[in-house]
Amino acid sequence: MISIVITAFKEPNIDKTILSILRNKLPSDTEIIVSAPDKETIELAKKTYSKIKIFNDPGKGKSYALNLLFKKLKSEILILTDGDVEIGDVAIEEMLNKLKDPKVGCVSGRVVSINKKNNMVGYWSHLLADAGAHNIRKEIYKKHSFLECTAYLFAFRGNIIKEIPLDVAEDAIIPYIFWEKKYGIAYAENALVYVKNPNTIKEFIKQRVRTAGAHSRLKFYYPHFPSVKSFYNEIKKGFFWAMSYPKNIKELIWTINLFPIRIYIWVKMFFLKSKNKEYKDGWERVESTK
Repeated sequence: MISIVITAFKEPNIDKTILSILRNKLPSDTEIIVSAPDKETIELAKKTYSKIKIFNDPGKGKSYALNLLFKKLKSEILILTDGDVEIGDVAIEEMLNKLKDPKVGCVSGRVVSINKKNNMVGYWSHLLADAGAHNIRKEIYKKHSFLECTAYLFAFRGNIIKEIPLDVAEDAIIPYIFWEKKYGIAYAENALVYVKNPNTIKEFIKQRVRTAGAHSRLKFYYPHFPSVKSFYNEIKKGFFWAMSYPKNIKELIWTINLFPIRIYIWVKMFFLKSKNKEYKDGWERVESTK
């Protein structure tokens, strides 16, 4: 049994997520589950696919809902994705192929930005997805080292994860639990997941601060957690990858403009942490991504 879990909250385009999954070649024993607390999302999901399974979560956040599902599901493989993305036509097959290796416990998909590249914030989303996340995961995977997955699309073996903390990123701690159990973490670079990113600087910063916050307490639970996403690593490798990404003078200027924004995000995270304002699980919308 394979369970594809779509976590969502007030997602007006969840029908596109479901249809993109159905375009994949799915094994016959695959179930698609929508976990959502609101009536609108659930009704649209039912209307889109009559065989959809619904988990009416209590609306206390994504990780809270996942913990409830981990206790209920007995599937051999779990695939997690969000209700505001679309996945590629071979994404499921690509991830399942990686899991044919019994030594692999967890597989990450590849994020592709669908924002227009002809404006600065849209360009940033492509730079961070391509020169950032993709290059990092590809390099780490080749070295057979630990890599973090993307919450937008990842798969792992079932009946191993029983519960995760509510104040950390599920796409970081779940792979690490498998890593601790001596499983490998794979990167399926052809398992594409198409994501709409913020289109204003204010929402861009808000989303990135929240993402960084979700990683700030990982060492509290696992003191030896590898510092993959750190200010040091971003300066060490991110600078050169970023500067090699622009194709013209305009993109070069936009790339340079990103550096002070990234520094501001790290500084803001430092002060939030010093004031004990840690990340908390909960549904929070970024309107321009819908």
